[in-house]
Amino acid sequence: MQRIKSKFDSFRQKTNVVIYGTNTASGRLFDLILLGIIVLSVIIVMLETVKGFDTKYHNELIVLEWIITIFFTLEYILRIISIKKPIKYIFSFYGIIDLIAILPMYLSFFFVGASVLTVIRALRLLRLFKILNHPKFSSQSIHLKEALIASRGKILIFIYFMLISSIIIGSVMYIVEGEEGGFTSIPISIYWTIVTLTTVGYGDISPITPLGQAIASVVMIMGYGIIAVPTGIVTAEFANNNRKKNRADKINPCPSCGTEGHEYNAKYCYHCGADL
Repeated sequence: MQRIKSKFDSFRQKTNVVIYGTNTASGRLFDLILLGIIVLSVIIVMLETVKGFDTKYHNELIVLEWIITIFFTLEYILRIISIKKPIKYIFSFYGIIDLIAILPMYLSFFFVGASVLTVIRALRLLRLFKILNHPKFSSQSIHLKEALIASRGKILIFIYFMLISSIIIGSVMYIVEGEEGGFTSIPISIYWTIVTLTTVGYGDISPITPLGQAIASVVMIMGYGIIAVPTGIVTAEFANNNRKKNRADKINPCPSCGTEGHEYNAKYCYHCGADL
């Protein structure tokens, strides 16, 4: 005998479709509204730090912030009661972020200034990736992730090399310039080296001796070439992954639309979205 759904079960089911149904019209509309409210909340927190604006509209900003907090609180509760395994959501990445998003305003009752931490709600904008869960976006994100993973060894070696180079150059500049040029210690000299290599150039420390200026010129020129290295490493791996994908595409077309464009381990067609 089929069990008749209670009103609560029906409510849970409808709520689940709206909150978690990213592929449904109501679910996507809810996510878009949610993202809009998150952006509004972050803007409000920023405006609260502008003294003139906060002085004029302080009460209105507080009211809006509490309305948004109550909305997020109800949303968090509904997310918990609308799924079969609420513990899994509570301790998930998004679940923890959702909880952190509502705590600051309640903590402001006990700790003055805690409401400023509501800017953490900007992390909830990561849900944008769920809304843009289109095969093409997913495909590109997977390729980028694979490229970063494949190039992490080369990047770590590059960073290690740059760290050693910064220590050596910083030590040399400390000996050449000394305290008169503002290089009061080796750590300060290493700081100058890193700032110069990255072409940031704050100008708070600068060499005054001809030899120091010559070394600084070499470091500046090195900086232009060094910036391109990590980008080149990731780009090369990304291109390599695309070449592998293209070779697999010719052998494994989509059985639904016939489009060639799928890796052997692909779960869906990048063109029509059909399961493979």
